[in-house]
Amino acid sequence: MSGETRPLGVAAIGYAFMGKAHSQAWRNVGSFFDVPAFERKVLVGRDGAQVAAAAERFGWQESATDWREVIARPDIDVVDICTPGWTHAEIAIAALEAGKHVLVEKPLSNTLEESQAMVEAATRAAGRGVKSMIGFNYRRVPALAYARNLIGDGRLGEIRQVRASYLQDWLADEQAPMSWRLRRETAGSGALGDIASHAIDQVQFLTGHAVTGVSARLETFVPRRPGPDGVEDVTVDDAAWLTLALDGGAVASVEASRMAFGRKNALRIEVYGSGGALAFDLERPNELQFLDGADPVEEQGFRTILVTEPEHPYVSAWWPQGHVIGWEHTFTHQVRDFLVAVRDGGTPSPSFADGLQVQSVLDAAARSSEARGAVVDLPSASRATQEA
Repeated sequence: MSGETRPLGVAAIGYAFMGKAHSQAWRNVGSFFDVPAFERKVLVGRDGAQVAAAAERFGWQESATDWREVIARPDIDVVDICTPGWTHAEIAIAALEAGKHVLVEKPLSNTLEESQAMVEAATRAAGRGVKSMIGFNYRRVPALAYARNLIGDGRLGEIRQVRASYLQDWLADEQAPMSWRLRRETAGSGALGDIASHAIDQVQFLTGHAVTGVSARLETFVPRRPGPDGVEDVTVDDAAWLTLALDGGAVASVEASRMAFGRKNALRIEVYGSGGALAFDLERPNELQFLDGADPVEEQGFRTILVTEPEHPYVSAWWPQGHVIGWEHTFTHQVRDFLVAVRDGGTPSPSFADGLQVQSVLDAAARSSEARGAVVDLPSASRATQEA
């Protein structure tokens, strides 16, 4: 690993949607946060011409097409994995075994077996001081981080009920073409793993309680779509509905769909407790709705907290009070937290074990749906409370 004599060398693997989001985070984080010195060494992708163009556009020093050669380089200390889920396990385990700190996009992988292997590799690497983290970026929305603080401070009392939905419409058109996200062998699952995973992580992150049981239904509304070689079968779900039991006694509902006309990226979360309630909508990302049950009943009602003050999580690094920030900032905050953990010897969160726990919920949901909604209990080993 690198010492104090040179900056950390960073390699990012993947240059499309998530690669672009992560690249802007690496570009900006050092300008706004106190992080250890690093250099954006290399961007990796399969298409040489395209990844070279992306590296130049996003500000990486060079590009490459072989991730194995890159992680073997002595000048690379951090590997950021932004590729599809079916590639995560192989790359992450190899990078950890090579002594590289690893940040990997969610989901941790496409299967429980791969996720377990990644956790085992991360545990071994941690014994050598090597850090790892999974990228559930919505934990870094200032409003959601502040919501967790309110819940942790007891402002909602005992948590009883959580409602979470994540709705998109990019597949509502039946003629929308096939992609790797619609094939089980590459995506693992559809709306369930793609976006319900974020909602599940938020349920656990906000409440501090883990899922212990799942009842679910999955639906594929459009079973065949046009592909480059003709019509193909869609082998993943278009939408998912889950009822979750939490180890603190609360019950949560999660709905996810990529077929909800008019909903572009609508993650909505409501938390109800014995002493109050809160609500968040990603389409209004700088606002948090809060109801204090201690107020006189004739004055009770949801009030809007504009989460743009320096006292709110992450906000002081950005603009003067009242000036909003957006979705892309969550990735900058994510890289900031990861780099600080690397520098200070802390434990990055969410960990690979947290990612495995979410994967356990996804697996239980798929099995429950196959069993017509029967409740599937999670193994106690996967019920660890989510850390901050």
